[in-house]
Amino acid sequence: MLRKPASPVDDIYGAEPVTEPEQTKPQGWDRKASLRWQLSMVTASMVAIAVAMMTIVAYWTVSTSLTNAVDQELQEKASAFLQNSFDPSFLLSPTAEIQAFKSYNPDVRVAYFSPGAARGIGDNLPITNDEAAVLRGELDMSTNNSGDERVLALRNEVGATLILARDLKSTHQLISSLGTVLLIIGALGVLIAIATGTVVATTGLRPVMRLQQAAEYVTQTDDLRPIAVVGNDELAQLTRSFNDMLEALEASRVRQTQLVADAGHELKTPLTSLRTNVELLMMVSQSKSAIPPEELESLSRDVIAQIEELSTLIGDLVDLAREDGPQQIVECVDLVECLETSLERVQRRRPDVKFTLNTQPWFLYGDPFALGRATLNLMDNAAKWSPQDGEVRITMTSEKEGVMELTFADSGPGIPAEDREKVFERFYRSIKARSMPGSGLGLAIVQQVINRHAGTIVAEESDDGGALMRVTLPGNPFPPGAPEADFNVSLQPELFDKHRTKKKPLPRALPKVKDRPDNRHKGPVQGIKMDDFSQLWASRQRRYTDE
Repeated sequence: MLRKPASPVDDIYGAEPVTEPEQTKPQGWDRKASLRWQLSMVTASMVAIAVAMMTIVAYWTVSTSLTNAVDQELQEKASAFLQNSFDPSFLLSPTAEIQAFKSYNPDVRVAYFSPGAARGIGDNLPITNDEAAVLRGELDMSTNNSGDERVLALRNEVGATLILARDLKSTHQLISSLGTVLLIIGALGVLIAIATGTVVATTGLRPVMRLQQAAEYVTQTDDLRPIAVVGNDELAQLTRSFNDMLEALEASRVRQTQLVADAGHELKTPLTSLRTNVELLMMVSQSKSAIPPEELESLSRDVIAQIEELSTLIGDLVDLAREDGPQQIVECVDLVECLETSLERVQRRRPDVKFTLNTQPWFLYGDPFALGRATLNLMDNAAKWSPQDGEVRITMTSEKEGVMELTFADSGPGIPAEDREKVFERFYRSIKARSMPGSGLGLAIVQQVINRHAGTIVAEESDDGGALMRVTLPGNPFPPGAPEADFNVSLQPELFDKHRTKKKPLPRALPKVKDRPDNRHKGPVQGIKMDDFSQLWASRQRRYTDE
């Protein structure tokens, strides 16, 4: 009976236990807020920032434009006034000219300084440093704010200076009104953004809500019916992925139910027979009447045979369940080493059968234990049906690039044509096979292993009328790292399990290995030389026990 021991890679380098990924707890305001509310708040915040920036820019632009317009107006009026100052009539009565100017510009105060004069004519305006610089001739013009007034000082070419001060209360009121309007519009924009964000988030998250309801429904009812897919966006793709997960769960549940049902059915018969024989032995031991020794010995042999049959069946069920479980660690497997190791074990059990093995170098990524179990089952099956002094022929041929074909031919009675597809079903045993030892699971395990390694297997008739199992496996005649190696995509580890489920399984944590000076192997288990694989495989096989 074949049992899977601890991985020799774990023994040599030590395996790190697979731990659950650390989950980070939400911090801050999003700890209790729903996703819809978070999206609404993010949208509102972005709109608020944009509105605030636009409001500030608009307010500054309008304020600057109005101030520049006032400056331009004051400069034009000052230039016109100074131009009139060259008129002799102006020199006769400058005060009258100033009053006439103010009559047309009631919101403007005026102070006129003739060339070289220390005091001005007109309104008493405060003289700041800017106006003083213009009076001294250091500047031709200056503008500044003085309280609620805009002050402009302009000097002409003969040294006369005019200072104008305009009241800006109306301008300030206009700017304040504009700021209030912009603030109201911004607040309305933020409110509209919150409402729009809520509506958009609610509409966009509706598929997510359907997924949530579906997950809760599955949890409560175990109903794995798929969810309707709406649209073709990312959320629709998420729904399709969720449906694929439901389909995989349904398939896993069907396999589990089938395995339990088949196991219960197949275990019932040997357990009943074993119980009957054990009860008979107990009755004999308690009875005063003795039975012939040969009958007692026959009964004891039957009990031992039934225990062995039960152990074989349980072992096959365990291996079958293991094949249905998560994929094992993927390594680079030397198929020739795998066949030779399996052949040594079969020859010890059937020394009366001749075995012929024709091999070619071939390497592939896969589960070495599963491949060893598959090749051992095929050889055991061929040896079981071969008569004494019969011959079992194992041949490797590579007619297509990247594909190796293995044939396992025996000289037994063969498989009827109508049973050649059924022999790979679980617990199927033909009429001829029912008289032979076995559980009916060997070829089912082989088919699962081959399919999981992206290969194929079919049952045919050999040249001498016996059974022939034809297996194809992807790979390469050169090990990884060799100059001649050109591994195609069918050999890559990430496609190792592509025939098992529609979706590639989640990666599992691999054991960490220590650094070694020679690291020619570039597969998923780093740090192991290609020469070590045969030793690891032999070490693994030496741990197996036969029953």
